[in-house]
Amino acid sequence: MATITHAREAVIQTLYAKELGNDDAINQFDELLKERKIKGQKAEFAKKLLNGVLEHINEIDEIIKNHLIDWSFDRLDKVDKQILRTGIYEIKYTDTPYQIVIDEAVKIAKNFSEDKSKNFINGILDKVAKEVRENK
Repeated sequence: MATITHAREAVIQTLYAKELGNDDAINQFDELLKERKIKGQKAEFAKKLLNGVLEHINEIDEIIKNHLIDWSFDRLDKVDKQILRTGIYEIKYTDTPYQIVIDEAVKIAKNFSEDKSKNFINGILDKVAKEVRENK
């Protein structure tokens, strides 16, 4: 049975495919959800997450850039970039508790990225969460 983590993974996979130049990735998202048996509220969550990231991608990317120390945005691992984008969107624009967002992002990083990525992603999302909470 599909979980909310699977829904997040589908969003990250779609953003990754788009980043690699697959312009049809967004149009194929519904098909990906069907293949993964992501239905109902989880599918709606995934669609809102994907659309939200795409709508706010420039702002989200600026947030990422502002948190990179001695590293350029262009050098970021493409998978890590998508995990950060989805995590920042959720922290900034949804009511999902930031601890859950960070835990999910780290779990996804463990499965799909390099070993060191989980600490990097955890650090950036934690800083963003603190800033967002201070401004609310």
